[in-house]
Amino acid sequence: MELQSIESNNILDRLPKHLKQFIKPQNYDDYTPINQAVWRYVMRKNVDYLSKVAHKSYVDGLKQTGISIDDIPNMYGMNRILKEIGWAAVAVDGFIPPNAFMEFQAYNVLVIASDIRQLEHIEYTPAPDIIHEGAGHAPIIANPEYAEYLRRFGEIGCKAISSAKDYELYEAVRYLSILKEAPGSKEEDIQKAEADVEYLQENMGKPSEMALIRNLHWWTVEYGLIGTLDNPKIYGAGLLSSIGESTWCMTDQVKKLPYSIKAADQSFDITKPQPQLFVTSNFAHLSLVLEEFANTMALRTGGLSGVNKLIESEALGSIELSTGLQISGVFSNVISHKDKPIYIQTTGKTALSYREKQLVGHGTNHHNGGFGSPIGKLKGINISIEDMSPRDLTAYNIFEGERVTLEFEGGVKVTGNIITGKRNLQGKIILISFENCTVSYKEEILFQPEWGIYDMAVGKKVVSAFSGPADFNSFDLLTHKSSTETIKIKKTPKEEELEILYQQVRDYREGNTQTISRHKVLEQLIENHPEDWLLPIELYELAFQSSKQELCEAILKHLEGIKSNRPQVGHLIDDGLDIIEKSGVLN
Repeated sequence: MELQSIESNNILDRLPKHLKQFIKPQNYDDYTPINQAVWRYVMRKNVDYLSKVAHKSYVDGLKQTGISIDDIPNMYGMNRILKEIGWAAVAVDGFIPPNAFMEFQAYNVLVIASDIRQLEHIEYTPAPDIIHEGAGHAPIIANPEYAEYLRRFGEIGCKAISSAKDYELYEAVRYLSILKEAPGSKEEDIQKAEADVEYLQENMGKPSEMALIRNLHWWTVEYGLIGTLDNPKIYGAGLLSSIGESTWCMTDQVKKLPYSIKAADQSFDITKPQPQLFVTSNFAHLSLVLEEFANTMALRTGGLSGVNKLIESEALGSIELSTGLQISGVFSNVISHKDKPIYIQTTGKTALSYREKQLVGHGTNHHNGGFGSPIGKLKGINISIEDMSPRDLTAYNIFEGERVTLEFEGGVKVTGNIITGKRNLQGKIILISFENCTVSYKEEILFQPEWGIYDMAVGKKVVSAFSGPADFNSFDLLTHKSSTETIKIKKTPKEEELEILYQQVRDYREGNTQTISRHKVLEQLIENHPEDWLLPIELYELAFQSSKQELCEAILKHLEGIKSNRPQVGHLIDDGLDIIEKSGVLN
């Protein structure tokens, strides 16, 4: 999709089409008065508490990013302010695939799930929502060092190779988060979805690169602490946006560990509070650990293990050879010799690129049935093809018009008539094309003359392997269709009636009307909505600020009744009242 009805800017304009497909309009008018009250309660409580325990960049960033305590942020307004610090924000529908999420970060774009948690989940929601994304992630990126860490994380993370099971788990977690956040979900459906996630988590096998780097993301970007083990401050967005967990995480019940690459091995459960957290000494240390982890990735190590990771992923990926030639496709097989890949094979559409730009004539239309090529040095010859001078190439008959047999270390043989070759900017041969060609390994025929022209990649080793194509224009990636969509429930007449009361109080507080009777609103609440606890707090704020003693007492009496009937919301009521009373007025 194009960015229709979404106000763009130069940062969003740089986004490739395959990322734009995840963006949706925010539809600000869909937020209800109850949604606005939930935002306001969480933000008031957070700012009151987090000003003491969050990293100073959080409070400073709230001002810099223009995030209001009283109103859910409008994405258009956020973007106008974010571009001043070189970032932008887009709205999406809940969870999006991890590689896409990371890639948005690489383009300095925050992904914001535009839905907002229900009142019942005001302290914590497993689903991404605008409180988590807008109030959690956005303020902290005003810190330049942290913002660069986030961008760099995205750049490296989007190249991490996933396993086939990662994709299954992603869909299962997305479905569970949607069920948990949707009003009216059946308990048995939630339990089954939880059991599915639990089963997958326990049977993932060896964790993939994406699983490991997501752990690092979780323990820093989402749930990170900064400072000392004895006196840490919060900077992770999951903690900054959870009024329950931001308090819980500061107690001795949550173990504090020094942040290191070991955090990559610590898995997490998105549906539960975290039993331990990691503390980084400063933001610069985050970048050091990230680079240390990147050094372990196939992106930098390549080799046989990198090719095998791509095969196990069963998804589109790329390898880069020592000549700079990049092969992108779904890798299906590798032949190895002495722990090195000596022949690689893709299946289906494949593209060849150099420096992230597709080679002319070597797109998916030309290589639509897969691609296979030997890798390595020629048997008995010390110098590799890519390092041969024109004189060397002539000596070994590797030039146009010659029929030649090239036998590679490990036993792959290529016999055919050389038609032409392609060279890189340094003059090294990166591709040789043959006609009437046979490729074999021991007794196995890998390519036959009747299959047409054979294009052989040139490279003595695989220097890199990573997720996704080298050139995004090589493939049609506009195929995103999640198996689940966030659930929109039709409201009952009673819920609509409650929303009207919330709107009346909001209008009164903002000075849009002075005609409502606060006593009458309280009466309607007591009679028709006795379990609602948030609107009575908003009413109490108005009464307290205008010193209406009698109305304050009536509201407090009603709230005491709610606390008796619903003890689980007692602390939320007390916290809301405490913030109002600390601000002062009633005498």
